[in-house]
Amino acid sequence: MDLESGSGTLVLAATPLGDPRDASARLIDALGSAAIIAAEDTRRVRALATSLGVSPSGKIVSYYEDVEAARTPRLLEALRDGRDVLLVTDAGMPSVSDPGYRLVSACAAEGLVVTCLPGPSAVTTALVVSGLASDRFCFEGFPPRKSGERRRWFGRLLAEQRTCVFFESPRRLGDTLADAVEVLGPDRAAVVCRELTKTYEEVRRGDLGSLAEWAGGEVRGEITVVIAGAVPVSQDPADLVPQVEERAADGMRLKDAVAEVAELSGARKNDLYTAVLAARQ
Repeated sequence: MDLESGSGTLVLAATPLGDPRDASARLIDALGSAAIIAAEDTRRVRALATSLGVSPSGKIVSYYEDVEAARTPRLLEALRDGRDVLLVTDAGMPSVSDPGYRLVSACAAEGLVVTCLPGPSAVTTALVVSGLASDRFCFEGFPPRKSGERRRWFGRLLAEQRTCVFFESPRRLGDTLADAVEVLGPDRAAVVCRELTKTYEEVRRGDLGSLAEWAGGEVRGEITVVIAGAVPVSQDPADLVPQVEERAADGMRLKDAVAEVAELSGARKNDLYTAVLAARQ
């Protein structure tokens, strides 16, 4: 509670990815004491509380993607009235490809108190078990669902030298890795983490080519993918022409396509533009 303003505190709490024993002592206390628990799935938070031997004393309300906009004003009102709000998602850290950002942003704009109970995160868990470089990394959320947009998405990672972490649906994993092979090449090192911390946890390491072949079969569970960063190379502008033409075929102006590919690859725009014109002759 913020004693100076009289307002309540928004508490973001990381929840276990699978094993309830990963819950922090502070999360257990908060589940039992918060005036309001805003949960991505009310059934799952009740089940978590039961597994932890906690009986929530506050009101439990749903707070998932489709109701965020409608529920945020009510939660803000509760905070203004001095009630603490505990925000939890199904697993891991709120706001990381899960509900939370909208409410945190609104609280920050009003000067309301926001704090966090740290804990499990699929992003950092996958990163550290991957065996890939972890000194610098980027998190990219979920890839686009459409293949063309997804290939362009991977194109923006072509020259990214940091290790990249992202989430994906098991249903789309095979297609996504196939697009990654097409754009990044089959030899880029990668790791697919499935069901982290759960009974059937699997960490599958290899190159993109072999992982894409494996993912062509049936894959189940929560998926986190880690891909090694690019190794800096001096690239011939002629080798980048297909990337420009792919963007142009999708409706992008040639000038804009050249600029985007040049920025991603480090090539000079004039040299790349000249290479595209030469290839079209």
